[in-house]
Amino acid sequence: MSGKFETFIAGMTTLLEPKPNEADLLPVCGALLEQLVAVDDWLPDSHAVSNPETYCQYLLYRDPEARFSVVSFVWGVGQESPIHDHRVWGAIGMLRGAETGTVYSRDDNTGKLIEGDSVTLEPGMVDFVSPRLGDIHRVRNADDKQASISIHVYGADIGAVERRVYDPETGEPSPFVSGYTLPPQ
Repeated sequence: MSGKFETFIAGMTTLLEPKPNEADLLPVCGALLEQLVAVDDWLPDSHAVSNPETYCQYLLYRDPEARFSVVSFVWGVGQESPIHDHRVWGAIGMLRGAETGTVYSRDDNTGKLIEGDSVTLEPGMVDFVSPRLGDIHRVRNADDKQASISIHVYGADIGAVERRVYDPETGEPSPFVSGYTLPPQ
């Protein structure tokens, strides 16, 4: 990995040493991530490959204590995620292209999903997710000409966290564990 990425990992490790609360750590994590995605010259080509069938989630780093993980998401043209949650805090930094995230909430009485605001991230921009801030969303590639790549930082080994996908009609959750996409050889 590049010196920029190593600097980012060192910054995140230092940030998490005193076990800060989420409200204190997210702004610092966001600033570190903004620095990382400010210039697109560090991501290995192997972790930037799109798949015509589905988006890819490549593991870039997993903290030895599973306090955080860093992932590159590669979205092909027209690709989107299911509606899902994370169960942990997360920060998303846009590296290439653009992606749109649409937030959902669940109606307390019916359990059905209520579509909220959408935010489109462009290179250098950062956004956050967490159970505290709003954790249910759908992400799609907002660039209709090329793959888009975002860098995600999560407060756990996100590939091993049991999360939920939501039926768009009923809001019914189903558990899933995402795992990671293996980079091409």
